[in-house]
Amino acid sequence: MLTERQEEIINKSIEIIATQGIQRLTIKNLSKEIGISEPAIYRHFESKTDILLAILQNFQEVSLYMEKAVRDIKGSVIGKIEFIFSKIIEIFSQEPSHISVIFSEEIFKNEVVLKEKIVEIMSSKQQFIENLIVEGQRNSEIRDDIDYKTLALIVVGALRFIVKQWDLKNQHNNLIEEGKELIEGLKLILTT
Repeated sequence: MLTERQEEIINKSIEIIATQGIQRLTIKNLSKEIGISEPAIYRHFESKTDILLAILQNFQEVSLYMEKAVRDIKGSVIGKIEFIFSKIIEIFSQEPSHISVIFSEEIFKNEVVLKEKIVEIMSSKQQFIENLIVEGQRNSEIRDDIDYKTLALIVVGALRFIVKQWDLKNQHNNLIEEGKELIEGLKLILTT
């Protein structure tokens, strides 16, 4: 469980990454932004890498919570996919700064521990969607003429694309409305 100060450090780090880029996320800049000394930050995190790892861990915990909520939903697989997509889109529309961290995996590729965490998160999300699709194929809710892995890539890739495009366009459009249109299109792809 994170302390209040750790949460503040994480949130400010996300803000710096989103507005100024990963290069500007330094302990020195972070301490200035928060208004505390550099040693004070080091009392909460040993390094910048530990801060980034905490950001990723926090995202992973939220994802696992959503997965549990989806598993507990009674009803169709399509409804479960729609639920998880709408929740992810809602989170990103409310907290667009998170997009710069979560969908910018390349910023972690030179740090082994961060890269491993990203791969773990991505693999887990992919596996979760694949499992939903397999379940839907078994109960004849989702088409089975296309491999479940391919359908999962289409679903995950479409979500990633729409969120990243919205972010790159400076959030000019309504992400929730675009997300609803995407979900309707994906339903057609998955069931036709």
